[in-house]
Amino acid sequence: MLDKVFKISERGSSIRREVTGGATTYMTMIYIVFVQPVVLSSAGMDFGAVMVATCAASAVACLIMGIYANYPVALAPAMGTNFYFAFTVIVGMKIDWPEVLGATFVAGILFLGLSLTGLREKVISSLPASLMNAMASGIGLMIALVGLEWSGIIVDHAGTLVGLGDLGSAPVLLSLFGLGVISVLLVLNVPGAILVGIFCTAAAGILTGLFEYQGIMSAPPSLSPTAFKLELGSLFSWNLVVATLVFLFLDIFDTLGTLVGIAPEAGLMKHGHLVSGRRALVADAAGTVVGSLLGTSTITCYVESAAGIQSGARTGLASVVTGIMLFLTPFFYPMIKMIGGGVQVNQSLTLYPVTAPALIIIGVFMMKAAARIPWFDFAEALPAFLTMTIMPLTVSITEGISFGLISYSALAIIRGKAREVSWPLHLCAVFFLLRYIFLL
Repeated sequence: MLDKVFKISERGSSIRREVTGGATTYMTMIYIVFVQPVVLSSAGMDFGAVMVATCAASAVACLIMGIYANYPVALAPAMGTNFYFAFTVIVGMKIDWPEVLGATFVAGILFLGLSLTGLREKVISSLPASLMNAMASGIGLMIALVGLEWSGIIVDHAGTLVGLGDLGSAPVLLSLFGLGVISVLLVLNVPGAILVGIFCTAAAGILTGLFEYQGIMSAPPSLSPTAFKLELGSLFSWNLVVATLVFLFLDIFDTLGTLVGIAPEAGLMKHGHLVSGRRALVADAAGTVVGSLLGTSTITCYVESAAGIQSGARTGLASVVTGIMLFLTPFFYPMIKMIGGGVQVNQSLTLYPVTAPALIIIGVFMMKAAARIPWFDFAEALPAFLTMTIMPLTVSITEGISFGLISYSALAIIRGKAREVSWPLHLCAVFFLLRYIFLL
């Protein structure tokens, strides 16, 4: 039945590979369960309720993505958008969080409408191959950079922005151990190498005393402080209109970049088009609607899904596995916190030596897309280069895409080949350019 529903054999996979892939994706994205409550509770929302809302909304979105779209792509609250939600809108604009949840809900409905009409799908299909490959490479570089930072191998530096960390510290040594274990397992072609490496690293952290054993299960916090508390009465205020449009804008291009970046690895990109792309976009939009109702910020596709895909996931069964694990997460909070909660080095720095090595490895695999970029053609090379370098340097998929689209459109116009580029690309480039002008 599973094989028939998810087309597992047809896509060259197996149930074991799908389960391993779903679990691997879960282990690499579980950090959001700890980050999201910290961010939103700092703006006045209930910590425990946000944690449960994050797990529940992400789980529902994963199930929709897996069953409806048959994609091995997990979803959860968007990093970056959650900071905008909490600090810019709630704290900066002094808007109550129920009203901001209302704006998120409206943005989700707009996402859904755009997805059902196929407009978002048309934007994706209008992208040239060079930019698609650059997005995949840029996402890989961004994931690797995050992994290097979370491991402590790379740290901030006053003169050069980044520098080499303390390679003798316990978290960094554990990260290097994990990186070595996963690399050896991959070289030996061990199935589920990334997931096995994560568990080996976690075990080493417990044995060396870097992580303290905190138990396995506990009763989950109540969801009632945030569930269905959104307010729609003040949506026509200027600040909330702006916030709604920003939520819409960021989600469209974060999702676009993620799907374009990781879909080819899963065999879900055919002739420049996403297989069942509209269904995947609907699942993403539905996740945001559910999240706003339960009490969390915009839900989007997660680039960490590349870890599961690299472990063999090719169908939506992997997303279903991830979704089930997310549903159960609030009950296993002590164990998950022990593995994915990180090591606090000081008041301003927390390292994640268990999951960081997996992110570095993912970056390695995703860089192969750069070989498919026509570097000999400067009109293709420059936009691709800007896309793949701006992403990691700003830690933003959207910024990388915007630089790539603006430069691609501008060079096409200068060369007199504007008509050879699809109008959605030019339109998106104009929107991005206006966004920067207004930001200035």
